[in-house]
Amino acid sequence: MTHTTDTIGTNDPASEDGERTASTAAARDYSRLFRLDGRRAVVVGAGSGIGRESALALAAHGAEVVCADRDLAAAQGTAALGTGLTAYQLDVLDSGAVAAAAEELGDVDVLVFTAATNVRKRVLDYSAEEFERVVSLNLRASFDLVRAFGAGMAERGRGSIIGFSSIRAVAVEPGQGVYAATKAGLVQLMRAAAAELGPSGVRLNAIAPGIVDTPLTAQIRENPEWFDAYSSKSALGRWSRPDELAGAVVYLASDASSFVTGSQLFVDGGWTAIDGRYTPPS
Repeated sequence: MTHTTDTIGTNDPASEDGERTASTAAARDYSRLFRLDGRRAVVVGAGSGIGRESALALAAHGAEVVCADRDLAAAQGTAALGTGLTAYQLDVLDSGAVAAAAEELGDVDVLVFTAATNVRKRVLDYSAEEFERVVSLNLRASFDLVRAFGAGMAERGRGSIIGFSSIRAVAVEPGQGVYAATKAGLVQLMRAAAAELGPSGVRLNAIAPGIVDTPLTAQIRENPEWFDAYSSKSALGRWSRPDELAGAVVYLASDASSFVTGSQLFVDGGWTAIDGRYTPPS
């Protein structure tokens, strides 16, 4: 019986690929993996809450940051908190203003948008006007931003677009139907755009926060029973602070996520990992 032995020589493609991978890893400076020096970021909704913390975090990692908000004074307040930040007034409900901003702000490498609204009513109690108000800001404005800024990024062959969805994109409760629908719609919009713009070097991802202490959740904070119930639903037993979302923004904006697109990153304190309805006895 004749025995043969397969060998991998120096000319084997697998060996060469392994050597190239090892060489690349050895040459990479991981201390700069999250750095954003030389990049321009636009943060929509930077006047307060998650948007403000996102803008400050991006600037701290070297980006030139445009703090865009409908409230110019609030945007200026954010810009005054650090270096490399400028204020820009932008009403994202004005499609023309969004298109003009994309032209005026030049080569934008990173777009983050956080602006959202909610009307907590059951579906049968919603008015058509309330429906339009929530959908217009949460979904239509996101569509306009992705189109306006994504086009320039695709032409330049690079860019990262980061939108904010919510745990409500996958888990609902009474009174959250329309808001949840807009957030689920945003996720699918981002996924579709990721597929379409990926070949041009543009990445699109969504961040899904849990319950965060922002102006949008003021109604819940004012009700102690409601506040405590939401705190206990998290695996960590508390609400999130706006600054706890900033790390996810920097990650998705930077080269640390260079192969991440079309994803939804949950930063929810374990909310969606457990059902939270009942803790069985041990």
